[in-house]
Amino acid sequence: MRCVLTADHEIPDRAPLVILPGDAVQIGDRDTEWPAFVFVTAAQGTGWVPARHLDIDGSVGTVRLGYDTTELPARLGEDVDVLVDDSESGWSWCRNADGREGWIPHRVLAVA
Repeated sequence: MRCVLTADHEIPDRAPLVILPGDAVQIGDRDTEWPAFVFVTAAQGTGWVPARHLDIDGSVGTVRLGYDTTELPARLGEDVDVLVDDSESGWSWCRNADGREGWIPHRVLAVA
């Protein structure tokens, strides 16, 4: 599906985190703006991950379904292709015209 950006999407000043099934993580806070996400700390770094991708036991977790936290910076009016839509979390994995991929929140996407 082709979408257009209705606003800029700036990415966080944090390296993307890629976690794989079986990885151990420390569980942090749940996001107040995006309640599907919890903040995790892994051997590879930190990032926001959908809680449903984890088996959580208190403050520790095990990755059940791998996840890549890469976000795609994009500008108002830019066209992107939606490759994966995660309606539960409110984000879509997109590809821009240069072939770069990452997550963009639904709130800045409109069907082109």
